[in-house]
Amino acid sequence: MTRPRTVPVRGGRRRHELASFLRSRRERITPEEVGMPSGSRRRTPGLRREEVAQLAGVGVTWYTWLEQGRPINASAQVLDAVARTLRLDAAEREHLYRLADVPQPPPATDETHALPQDMRTILDNLDPLPAALLNARSDVLSWNQAFAALFPGMVNTPAAERNAVWFVFTTPPCCNPILNLEEQAPEQVAIFRYRYSRHLHEPEWQEFVQRLCKASPEFARLWATHDVAPPRPCDKVFRYPAVGDVATRSTNLEVTALPGARLVVYTPVDDESRERIAWLRDHPEATAPDHRH
Repeated sequence: MTRPRTVPVRGGRRRHELASFLRSRRERITPEEVGMPSGSRRRTPGLRREEVAQLAGVGVTWYTWLEQGRPINASAQVLDAVARTLRLDAAEREHLYRLADVPQPPPATDETHALPQDMRTILDNLDPLPAALLNARSDVLSWNQAFAALFPGMVNTPAAERNAVWFVFTTPPCCNPILNLEEQAPEQVAIFRYRYSRHLHEPEWQEFVQRLCKASPEFARLWATHDVAPPRPCDKVFRYPAVGDVATRSTNLEVTALPGARLVVYTPVDDESRERIAWLRDHPEATAPDHRH
């Protein structure tokens, strides 16, 4: 019989927590819930280790060692099978990956785009401040009316292409409202790489970077510098022919209800910019492009 391959011991406390966590999740599931006979000789509540292994399609020895907190390899695919068998919710699944020291794959699309009602209320009540909800990769998930007025070219694209970084680097100069792009572009790429470093093993992120490098020579050039910077407020100036320049400061607020998501709010830095945002919000046609590419 092939024994599970061990790896160097790392994070002993974490492995101990992993063992306790798996045991507690296993013991809360009854055999009847998974279509197994309950039997009369069970000494512990819930499922047995061999039953979890059988349902997850993994070796009994491997699962036993995992639950004992031994330093063995665990792949994302196998952890997913264990998570499904133990009926873990999104938070528990993330916790499992963290304790097993395995990079977590992105959540399913429906989880990523599920918008709690309170977030919709917050976005609407921030108006007339432009605000949007973005995920870690900067996909734009939802927005308010003021944001739509400032960025019609972004919100009116198909959902699969609705990405703030993609918008910055692929929008033609005639339609790109960012006035201080030369200053902002390096910072945007450095912050994006900071987030990217947490998703190195995720194919969706790798494919996105490859596509953007092909679509934008400027992004490819900046990406090759390997500059990195933590997220921070940014000064962004937009120019709209109908009103002139709009100076803002963008602030990112983490949304704990949606792991990886953040609320981006654009605050005008002066009264003139505030009045211009309000006017554009009431006249959204003024920022709509008058031509197509």
